[in-house]
Amino acid sequence: MAGEIAERDSGIQDLALIGIRRGGEVLARRIAALLLELEGHAPPVGEVDITLYRDDAATALPNPRIGPSHISFPVEGRRILLIDDVLYTGRTIRAALDAVLDYGRPRRIELFVLFDRGGRELPIHPDYVVRAAVVPPEEHVDVVERDGELWTLSTASGEARAAKEGGA
Repeated sequence: MAGEIAERDSGIQDLALIGIRRGGEVLARRIAALLLELEGHAPPVGEVDITLYRDDAATALPNPRIGPSHISFPVEGRRILLIDDVLYTGRTIRAALDAVLDYGRPRRIELFVLFDRGGRELPIHPDYVVRAAVVPPEEHVDVVERDGELWTLSTASGEARAAKEGGA
């Protein structure tokens, strides 16, 4: 998939990667490493914490744990690849878009997700998806790393199913 990212929009010269904290930042670093192997240089990598941008922050987070955001490059006029591990309702992505736009106005923002589980509440769709499957609302999807490989875990009723992810 790194090859597809590099081929789109005439290469990676103005590309920057931004991982959404607590899932996307690890993927952003992995994608940057793959692009370094493929292209000979890596785009800058940042991470964004969306806690204060959540639309339910006032009610769902009485004692929020706010993590740092690190975007040490200008986003103005750049192609930004926003990265997260699991896409579900779209609310996390909406919050991340607001957070990124506080840093400036990118030329374009694209979305990369490792796992798209369906169930959207907002009209948000990824540009790059490694794996997609409809997962019922009562199930939870986690992405974990085992022996250097990324795995998605879908759990319901205390039972876990795992599937190995390939090709980020």
